[in-house]
This record gives sequence, structure tokens and C-alpha cells, in this order.
Amino acid sequence: MSNQFLLIAIGVILLGMSSCSKSGEKITYTDNSPVINVQVNTLKEGSSGQVLSASGKIEAADNARISTRMMGYIERINVEQGDMVRKGQLLVRINSSDLLAQQAQIDAGILEAKANLNNIEKDLNRYKRLYENKSATDKELDDIQAHYEMAKARLESVKQKRNELDVQFSYTNIKAPISGIVSARMANEGDLANPGMPILEIESHKDLEVVAMVPESEIGNIEMNLPVTVQVPAANEKLNAKVTEIAPSAKYTGGQYQVKASLDSKSELLKPGMYATVDFPVQGKRKMGTLMIPRSSLIEKGQLQGVYTISEDNRALLRWLRLGKTYGENIEVLSGLTAGEKYVLSAEGKLVNGSKVNY
Repeated sequence: MSNQFLLIAIGVILLGMSSCSKSGEKITYTDNSPVINVQVNTLKEGSSGQVLSASGKIEAADNARISTRMMGYIERINVEQGDMVRKGQLLVRINSSDLLAQQAQIDAGILEAKANLNNIEKDLNRYKRLYENKSATDKELDDIQAHYEMAKARLESVKQKRNELDVQFSYTNIKAPISGIVSARMANEGDLANPGMPILEIESHKDLEVVAMVPESEIGNIEMNLPVTVQVPAANEKLNAKVTEIAPSAKYTGGQYQVKASLDSKSELLKPGMYATVDFPVQGKRKMGTLMIPRSSLIEKGQLQGVYTISEDNRALLRWLRLGKTYGENIEVLSGLTAGEKYVLSAEGKLVNGSKVNY
């Protein structure tokens, strides 16, 4: 029985193979995926553009970090973060009990030195009269004169110590050097304050500036008073600014030069700490033969960036790129594309690798 079933199965298979060989027909598949309309561009070599874009941050042009010039416990902090302060306002008081003890000693020393000077001055006047009457020698007069000068110097020395102490007393009352807003409070009452240790930070929002880092290869194209454009996404602002400071060295900034530009805006939406993009109109000769594409054409997945290219059969093929510097709305292509290749600028639908396209 089993042999009969085996023979039947073999016969069915042979019959099917014979049928296929006689018909000679091939199985085909139909691609019914939609065709997506796209706008393409051909990559060409050219100038690297006339605008250099750099990341920056909004900062207060006038700011102050408040610290003490003497060691002592913080007795009182009169402001909180966010408070408005005016120039000369008392902000912090440092405990001065040690200075008060020194003051008592110095004041007692001043009284003693004054009394001693008065006594010696009386003796000096008496010896002068005796000398005029030939009743005192030159040596006696010289000795009393020397004692008088020493007593006088002693009084001046003690007075100088009192002046120095008064300066130290002034350090215990810390006042605002500028008018502005308390942007940070870094200490509390009862903390031990050391010289240079920040207690408060004040920022004047009256004048704002943007601080950007410019690479070594481009710093030669940036000059003082250069007009720049600043885009601040958080405030939805596009502002004008002017370069006011160019760092002379990049020794401690990894080859990046710090450039500051004052903002020509009084907008209340702008706040120190906001991120910005600074567009520098580059001066001088620029590198030719650079491959540039619009930043808007980029496809991003994690840390990877690329564009869709067009194959010979009009399909979108994703190509990952190695990118360079940003120049305004464009970005430099270092590798991944060659001049003459077509790439997608925009699409009317969602593209995936292999999508059929029409342009």
C-alpha cells in the first residue's frame, strides 16, 4: 500500500514539471507602490558661500560675580534669585566680630600713642627753653627731639592700622557694583565665605550680547564692527548685531576663537542663556570647489545624516554623508556625494529606501 502512494506522488510531480516545461511561461511580480513626486537638485562644485554660521549663546554684556575679599561667616544676604537690585545696594553682610575686637585694641593704642606724644612734646618744649638759656646741651636736645619723632611715628603707625581696619570693615558690607537682576545665589547665611568664593551673580539685561565660537580656519575673515545676523529659536527672533570683541587666543578653547557681538534689540523675550545661531558675512577670498547642499534636504537618524539620491531607474536611495562646516542655510559635503549626482531637495510624500520617484 505504501509503495502505491509513493508511485502516485512521484507521478504527480513529474506531471507538473512536464506541464511547466511545455507552457514556457515565467512568473512575474507587479510593483504597485505609489510614485512620489520629488524636487531634485544636481550637486555642483562652487564657492563655499558668503555666510559662516556658528552656534552661540545670549549673555548679559554687563554682569558681576559677587564675592568677599576677606574670610568670614555670612551674617546676612538681603536678596534672592530673581530680585532686581540697584547699584550701591547692600547685598551681603559678613560677620565682623573679629574686626570689632581689633578695632577696640587699635583705638586704645591710638589713645596711648597720643598721650605719649603729648608728654614728649611738653618735654621737648621745656628742653628748647633750657637750651636757649644755655641750661641744656646739644645732645640732650637731640635726644628729646629723637624721642618726639619716634612717638609721632608711633601714632601715625597706629592710625594707619586703623585705616586698614576700616578698609576691612568695608569688605564686610558687600554692595551691588551694577544695577540688574540677581541671576544666581550660590551661598546661604551661616556659610563660611572665602576670598574669591562666589556668593551672588548679577546680570544687567539692559544690554545683551551673543557669544559664539569661530574655528581657527575662519577667524581671519571676522573683523571688528562686522554686522551679523542672530537667530534665537527660543524667542522666535531674528536680530541684527555687531562684532565688538574677538579673542586674541584660542589656547584654552580647543582651537575655537570666542567672538562677541552686541545685539541691537530691546526685546523682553530675550534672556541670557538662550541658544542662538550667528551668521557671519565672510569677508575675503573663499575656497572654491566646495560641495554644498541645503541643510533642509538632510535626513537624520540618530547621529547619522544623509540625503536621498536618484538611481537610474528613478528610485530614491538613502546615502549617508560626512559633513563639514555650516554656511548659512547650506552645509559642506566632505564625502558621500560627488559632483554631478542628483539628490532630493523635497518630497510630496514620505520617502523610504527604494521608493519610486518622479521629478
